[in-house]
Amino acid sequence: MSGFGRRGLLLAGVGMLAGCSASSGKQASGTSVPSGTGSSAGTPSARTPTTPTSSTPTPSGPSSAPASETPREIVLPRVRSWAPGPGELEPAAKRAAVAAVVELLRSRDTRGVVEVIDAQYGGILSDTASVLVPCRSFTLADSRVVTGGTTVDVRLTKTQGTWRVTAMHPAQPGKATTQLSPAARQVLSNARIALPPASAADIRSGQVHESVLAAMLELAGTYRIDVSVIRSGHPINVFGTDRPSDHPRGRAFDTWQIDGRAVVDPATPRALVTSYMRATESLGSYNVGGPYQLPGPAYFSDRTHHDHIHAGFRT
Repeated sequence: MSGFGRRGLLLAGVGMLAGCSASSGKQASGTSVPSGTGSSAGTPSARTPTTPTSSTPTPSGPSSAPASETPREIVLPRVRSWAPGPGELEPAAKRAAVAAVVELLRSRDTRGVVEVIDAQYGGILSDTASVLVPCRSFTLADSRVVTGGTTVDVRLTKTQGTWRVTAMHPAQPGKATTQLSPAARQVLSNARIALPPASAADIRSGQVHESVLAAMLELAGTYRIDVSVIRSGHPINVFGTDRPSDHPRGRAFDTWQIDGRAVVDPATPRALVTSYMRATESLGSYNVGGPYQLPGPAYFSDRTHHDHIHAGFRT
C-alpha cells in the first residue's frame, strides 16, 4: 500500500472523530482483489460487529490499589473483521475497498485497531464502483483507549476481472454546532438507532434536515435500525450521473441492517425489508430504494441498492 504513504494525515482526524481533513481522492496503488466469491485469507466471516465502550481511562496520580494488586493493563478492544456474506453481487470489490481502508487507518506502531461496521455500495456499474466503508477506530493514547472513526468512499475500477482501488474520499462532517435541535439530540441518544461515527458527527454538525431526523425517530419506534451513511462520506452526485445526491445535502439516510438482520442477507425476511421500505415512504420519503421493487412512484430498485435501503427527502 505504498500509495497510502502519509497515513498520518487521516489518522490524526480519525483518532478524534469522523471528520478527518485529508483531501479527497487520495490515490491508491496495488490494492486489488480478483473478482469472485472466495473468502480472502485470514478474514473471519462475521458480519455484525460488536459495539465497544467509547473509552477506558486510567486514574491519574498515585494508584489507590493495594500494594498486593497488579495495576490493570489497558488493552485495545477485540474487533471482528468484516467479510462479505451471502447475497453480495460483487464481493471482490468490497473486499478490496475494506482492505484499503483498514490499511489506511491502522496505526503504524500497532497501537490501534479498526472495526469495519459495514461495506455498502455508493454505486456500482459494470467496471466501476463506489464502496462506502463506515468504521470505528480504537487507539491507545495516554494510558487510555481513544475512539474515533470515519466513513470512506472508496472508488474502484475492474480490469480483466480484478477490482482495483483508484481513489479514497474520507468523510468530512464539519464542526459540531452548539445549537442542536431536540430531534437531533433524541436521535443521538436513541439506543434503537445505531450510528457510525461519521453519521453521528453529521448530526452533531447540525447539517441533517429535520425530516430525516423525524423519520429515523419514528422508525425506531418499530424497528432497531443500523444506519450506514447520512451526509458525509457519500458521493456528491448519484453514482455514474451528474445529478446531485440528497445525501451531501443532509436529506437522506441509508439503512444497512433492520432488527439485527442485514438487508443484503437472503435469509432476512422479505416482509421485514418491504415493511421498512413502506414505512419510510409513509413518513415522507419521496425516493425509497432497496433490494425489491415495490409498486408506486416513490420506490426503485437497482444493483446499487440491493445491500441497503435508501430514504431521500425533499426538505
